Amino acid sequence: MLTTEVNWLNIAVVPAKDEEGRISKVLETLSKTAVDRILVVLNGSSDGTLEEISKKNIPNVDLLVFDEPLGYDIPRAVGALYALKIDADCVIFTDGDMTGDLKPVIDKLIESILLKKADLAMTLCIPNGIRQNKIAKELYSFRKLFNRRLGIYEKVSVAIPSHGPCAVSKDLIKLADIRDFAVPPVISAFAVKNSLLIEAPVTIRSSELGSKERGFFHARKIADTIIGDIIEAMNYFEGKPRSRTFDSKEYQGFNPLRRFDLLENFMKTFI
Repeated sequence: MLTTEVNWLNIAVVPAKDEEGRISKVLETLSKTAVDRILVVLNGSSDGTLEEISKKNIPNVDLLVFDEPLGYDIPRAVGALYALKIDADCVIFTDGDMTGDLKPVIDKLIESILLKKADLAMTLCIPNGIRQNKIAKELYSFRKLFNRRLGIYEKVSVAIPSHGPCAVSKDLIKLADIRDFAVPPVISAFAVKNSLLIEAPVTIRSSELGSKERGFFHARKIADTIIGDIIEAMNYFEGKPRSRTFDSKEYQGFNPLRRFDLLENFMKTFI
């Protein structure tokens, strides 16, 4: 159990784009955890997400608003820099559409960072119906290959920071390149290269995340994004150029939509 006698500062980073009708549940869940502050990185929204956040009036919610979409995982890097500036001890990343009952997951991740001194704590998310789902099976195979290459498979199985809530320590945020939080598997590779402690203290089914159902096209693009990230991270780990090509196939997915230019601008102006 976490004790209140220690003045830890835990912040949850929540990327949100057009999450009206879902963001309230996410914020309510986080407010019941050991999180002290919640940072919503609202980007490119065109619905009532902002109004919904305001109406909930949940204490300790900070808000960064970007008019343009930042693209997948760029808000993580924004949140990591924000956490660095406020000297947070533990940073939790969870998506703005994850409406599942994730309180036990979040608290377990925080406990792993603060009490067990892990630097990266991940959720092991097991896909549903993996044998029947070719996309999930392919992604699962790459996750397994990646963690075997890093030498952490026996400890964390196929857990990666891209899938499900994860948490990082103050030390990891200080050491890593903030930009790499926008390509989550690179953070796993960085942690291993720097002999940091990695754990996967909680296991859930993917369906328990409560994420939106978006259809085949989106699932294919997300899988290609994460697989490309994994390939890039493996190349980084091995000291090679950060290519996203494996066996003559390039995996881009939503990667071209990541606005690293907006991240760079934010990094220059956020003091």
